[in-house]
Amino acid sequence: MAENITENELIMQERKRWGFFGIPWTFTKYTLMTKKLVISQGLLNTVENEILLYRITDMTYSRTLLQKLFNMGSLTVHAHDKTTPVLVIKNIKNSREFKNKLSDAVEKDRIRMKMRQSELVDAGHPDGHEDHYYDDDF
Repeated sequence: MAENITENELIMQERKRWGFFGIPWTFTKYTLMTKKLVISQGLLNTVENEILLYRITDMTYSRTLLQKLFNMGSLTVHAHDKTTPVLVIKNIKNSREFKNKLSDAVEKDRIRMKMRQSELVDAGHPDGHEDHYYDDDF
């Protein structure tokens, strides 16, 4: 992958799996790209949501005993995003690899955008209240 990212290139894709035996019988797909994370859900009616990587503020990796048995895991992603402030990426194979690649891609995108974590966290009111602030609200 080139240092100057001009296009939104695919990094990794995973599918949500059914908790029993890790079979991918669900219609939820997580696509990690160089600038965004895309969540696609549904079979007949498909809804696609995306989170810009530089807006991701925190993530937690977890694995239950059942997930460990079937080589799966879950991620909880927190972002400054209107439609999806908290995203749970549940029951995916290669979960640690997905988490590591997501973490690296977030950092690279912040560098590309010349942003720091504090710029997103402190983007609210000047008095420090946690009210959500978005540039397009005005």
